[in-house]
Amino acid sequence: MEKKDSQYCQCLYYSANALARIMTRLADEEFTPIGITASYAFLLMSVNGKPGIQPGEISIEMQLTPSTVTRLIEKMEYKGLLERRTSGKFTEVYATSKGEALIPQIKSCWMNLYRRYSGIIGEENGQQLTSMIYDAVRKLDL
Repeated sequence: MEKKDSQYCQCLYYSANALARIMTRLADEEFTPIGITASYAFLLMSVNGKPGIQPGEISIEMQLTPSTVTRLIEKMEYKGLLERRTSGKFTEVYATSKGEALIPQIKSCWMNLYRRYSGIIGEENGQQLTSMIYDAVRKLDL
């Protein structure tokens, strides 16, 4: 059966959310083999890239609320991938050796996802779309 355009396809809100749902499904499929979600992968990469990063900085980097970041960190601590340490009045987040060991697999999953959607929409289109979407994010994030 041929896919019919939605009556809402000219609405940015509708289209952005439809794209987010599709990309989340594709990412989930790519990350399933290593047992984490794309959100966990972003968090682990952020922490691995800056050991001792504070949750507030993660919140800004990932554009998530502090409470969401705290929940993600707690779940990753439970999985043994991250640990929090207190330094004075600050909380710092570190990847465990188990978390660090996942980084090459995470990079492979990201590359697989990139190849997958690039194969569907074209590499140049994917790069342009990414740039346009992030430009809109910066402008609309008041």
